[in-house]
Amino acid sequence: MATEGSGKDQAATGVLGLDDILAGGLERDRVYLLEGSPGTGKTTTALSFLMEGAAQGERGLYITLSETEHELRASSRSHGWELEGVEIFELVPPESLLDEQQQQSLLYSSDLELGETTRMIFGAFERLKPHRVVIDSLSEIRLLAQSSLRYRRQVLALKHYFAKHGATVLLLDDLTTEALDKTVHSVAHGVIRLEELAPEYGAERRRVRIVKYRGRKFRGGYHDFSIQTGGIEVHPRLVASEHRTRFDRTALPSGIAELDSVLGGGIERGSSALILGPAGTGKSLFAMQFAVSAVQRGEKAALFIFDEELGLLYDRMRGLGMDIEAMAEAGQLAIIQVDAAEMSPGEFSSKVRRCVDDQGIRTVVMDSLNGYQASMPEEQFLILHMHELLQYLNRRGATTFLTVAQHGLVGDMKAPVDVTYLADTVVLLRYFEALGEVRRAVSVIKKRAGPHEKTIREFTITGEGLQLGQPLNGFQGVLRGVPNFVGQGSGLLGEPSA
Repeated sequence: MATEGSGKDQAATGVLGLDDILAGGLERDRVYLLEGSPGTGKTTTALSFLMEGAAQGERGLYITLSETEHELRASSRSHGWELEGVEIFELVPPESLLDEQQQQSLLYSSDLELGETTRMIFGAFERLKPHRVVIDSLSEIRLLAQSSLRYRRQVLALKHYFAKHGATVLLLDDLTTEALDKTVHSVAHGVIRLEELAPEYGAERRRVRIVKYRGRKFRGGYHDFSIQTGGIEVHPRLVASEHRTRFDRTALPSGIAELDSVLGGGIERGSSALILGPAGTGKSLFAMQFAVSAVQRGEKAALFIFDEELGLLYDRMRGLGMDIEAMAEAGQLAIIQVDAAEMSPGEFSSKVRRCVDDQGIRTVVMDSLNGYQASMPEEQFLILHMHELLQYLNRRGATTFLTVAQHGLVGDMKAPVDVTYLADTVVLLRYFEALGEVRRAVSVIKKRAGPHEKTIREFTITGEGLQLGQPLNGFQGVLRGVPNFVGQGSGLLGEPSA
C-alpha cells in the first residue's frame, strides 16, 4: 500500500481520533462512504467534517434529502455549533411531483424524481462551488432508483461529476434498505462504518471500523468511540509496539522499609505489580502507598477508581494518614472515577494514555481489575486489552499497580480473571488465624526484575497506614489461612520474641 500523504493532501475530519486511524485524514477530491444504522453518529461526524473545512477557509455544502434544515441546525446547537461557513441545501421534490393530479401516468414517477434530484444536487454544487460536500442520505437515492443497476449508475455519475469539479465528498448511508447491497463500497475511495451495540446492562457502546481505504495503510480493526456534547471522540485501538521511550529502570521505594525489603528494594520503574487478595485485606492501601510515595518524591501519579465512591475514599485514606484529596487539589495526584457500566475499554485506555502522554504521569494505579472486567462482557478479550495497556505503560516508563479481589476469605481462593502472568510482580495478601485473632499477611510470589524475599510477613493497618512485622518463621500454612505453629518464636506483631 502507499504510504501516508502529506497533511496538505488530506482533509482533516474534525473528529478527535478519527484522523489517527485514517493515517492522517481523507485524501482530497475523492468520494467516501460513511455508513451506519440510525443513531450511530453519521450526521454529527459529517457536520464535524464540514466545520473543520470551514475553520480552514474551505466552503462546505450539506445536501439533505432526509432531514430538514431546521432539524439539522437544532441538532447542531445541542453540541454548541452554529454551523458558520456551512451551507445547508434542503433537497425537496418539486411541487409537481407532490401533486398526484400532475404526476405522469405513462412513466414511472421514480424516473422523474431521480433525474430531478440529480439536477438539483448538481445545481446546488455549481452555485456554491464547495470544497467539501456531504450528501445525506443514499437511502433516498436508492429508493428512487428502484433497481441495483440504476442505483449504481447514479452513484457513478455523482462520483465522476464531483471528481471532475474537485471536491471531497462524504456520502451517508443509514442502511435502512437493502443493507447487503455493496454497490457503493466498490465505487467509493474509502468506507467508514459506524456501529452501535446494546449490552444487556449499561449504556450503549459505539465503535468504528475502516472497511476500505484505497492506497492507504490505515489502522484496522474496531475502535471505540463516544458521542459527547461537542462532537464525537474516537478512541484508537491501543497498539503497544508503537510506543517506546528510553528510561532508567531504577527501583522505586514504597516509603515503608519493611515492604521494600519484601520486594527486594521496591518496584522497578516501567514494570507492573499485581496485588491479589480477598476483600478487606488492604489491596487498595498497598497500591495507594506507592502512589503517595511517588508524590512525595516530587512525581505525579494517577488513580483510576472503579469500585469506591470518591468521598468515602478520601475520608478512609485521610483516616490512614494519607490526604489524597489535598494532593489532587494541588495537581500532584490525578484521581479519575470510572463507571464501568458507562465507559468502554477503549475510552478507558484513552484516559490512561492522556495521563501518561499529556501530563507526564509515571505511576498509575487501577483499583480494581474486577471493575475493569465489568466493563468488558467478552471476558476473552479482557486479557488482550490489558496486555496492550500494560505493555504500553511499561514502554512509556510508567509503573502500574493493579488490584484484584479474589473470591472467598480463607482457604482455596480464586480470582475472577487470571492476569498473574502479565504482571511483572505479584503481591499476595492473606487472612490467617492465630492466637484467636484474624490477622493479615503479605508475601511476594513473583518478581521478574530481580530478587525478593521468600518470607511471609504479618502486617497491620493503623491510623498511620501500613505497618509490617518480621518474617513469620514459626508458622506453616499461613497462606492457606489456618497456620500451624512449628517454631519457637511466633514473629507476630505485638508478641514478644522468644
